[in-house]
Amino acid sequence: MNIYLELFLVFLKIGAVSFGGGYGMISLIQQEMTSRGWIDAARLMDYIAIAESTPGPIAVNIATFVGSDQAGFLGSLVATIGIVAPAFFIILAIAAVFRTFAKNRYVRSAFACITPVILGLIISTGLLMIVYCLYAQYNDFTAVGEFDWTALAILAILVVCIIVYRLIRKKTMPPIAIILLSAACGMLYFI
Repeated sequence: MNIYLELFLVFLKIGAVSFGGGYGMISLIQQEMTSRGWIDAARLMDYIAIAESTPGPIAVNIATFVGSDQAGFLGSLVATIGIVAPAFFIILAIAAVFRTFAKNRYVRSAFACITPVILGLIISTGLLMIVYCLYAQYNDFTAVGEFDWTALAILAILVVCIIVYRLIRKKTMPPIAIILLSAACGMLYFI
């Protein structure tokens, strides 16, 4: 199959069956990418880190990176269109019949049932990311991985800082402060 068509169809499928935003899509992206041999788990973690650091939705950024990696600029364009197209057309259809659609009890029930599934996908993604960060051999679960105590120490420092901030200021720490604190910890570690 032509790589452009395959990229488009894979990301079209991911975009069509995913609910809950980018984090809900990560497990589907991981399954599709690793089963085709396009990227491994370690490379996906790199893509997630870069996608979170760049503007735009995380799933769209990952699709763009994978498409570029597999087939250059045209591949990134095709993958991006594939992942965005389903949401674009669904939103157009919903906007056309929004009032009737939102009041339908079956639709409300369906969305109520989808919510726990989305939560489960996001939690599983978070747990996988923690495991990948804490083990040196994160791409091979059959091998006995070496536990990364430094990563755990940095995580503990971040959690303590967030809790102390919450206790002192009586409000949650702004996300930009958490990002800057994480960057500072990372820089200290690699210096």
